[in-house]
Amino acid sequence: MADGAAFQDGFWTSPDGLKLHYRDYPGRADRPPLLCLPGLTRNARDFEPVADAFAGEWRVICVELRGRGESDYSKDSATYNPLQYVADINALLDQAGIERFVAIGTSLGGILTMLLAAGGADRIAGAVINDVGPVLEPAGVERIREYVGQGRSFPTWMHAARALKESGGAIFPDFAITDWLAMAKRVMAVSGNGRIVFDYDMKIAEPFNAPAASADFDLWPAYRALAGRPVLAIRGALSDLLSAATLRRMAKEVPGTETLTLKRVGHAPTLAEPQAREAIARLLAKVE
Repeated sequence: MADGAAFQDGFWTSPDGLKLHYRDYPGRADRPPLLCLPGLTRNARDFEPVADAFAGEWRVICVELRGRGESDYSKDSATYNPLQYVADINALLDQAGIERFVAIGTSLGGILTMLLAAGGADRIAGAVINDVGPVLEPAGVERIREYVGQGRSFPTWMHAARALKESGGAIFPDFAITDWLAMAKRVMAVSGNGRIVFDYDMKIAEPFNAPAASADFDLWPAYRALAGRPVLAIRGALSDLLSAATLRRMAKEVPGTETLTLKRVGHAPTLAEPQAREAIARLLAKVE
């Protein structure tokens, strides 16, 4: 499909009664849908490049986790945790009648992909893990902690774009201001008072920054649950969250995994990169 693929808004109900939102781009009914799972502070708009590249041939479902985008915010910030997100996604799969899917997970979404595999890998027809792995580098986690939940606002989109460039220039050193403007419109929205704000509940930071969030969880068994299906693991060469060593181990732990390192990109690749699109297309050819 051309840029700006058409979608419908879909909604489902979480186990605790929240109304959650997803974008539903139509595609062939004889193929499993692409289930796109975003990063910690992101939303369905993050996967516009995937939808532009593959919708029509593939149904593309772009999930907004609780507290993001058009999904309800939770009254209990403690529910902003990976196990709750997995329960929410399972509710979506049940309510939408989705038996098999290709998971495309960026950052937190990649962790959720692994956890979904641990809970029933037969449903997963293939998986793209974007710039995350079973081992998270402390420097990347600390950088995320520094900005998540910081409720900044901006008077115009250009102010917002310049602020993103100032904070993230090292992540995307080749971005022009037009790229930063497009990024701003993905991660932010116009608030009720007309200011430009980040499009998520600032309270998602509370459990992320809690001491228990630093506890060591062994995600390797969850990752290994993806064995036997096509897997693509993508890393930005400048990433501070996924190391080159962890990427190499991912290739060994699940034989047949394709790995891709994107030059001059940090955490996390947008999946608009030509090499990323080509690699996703290769994975989908294996799913067919």
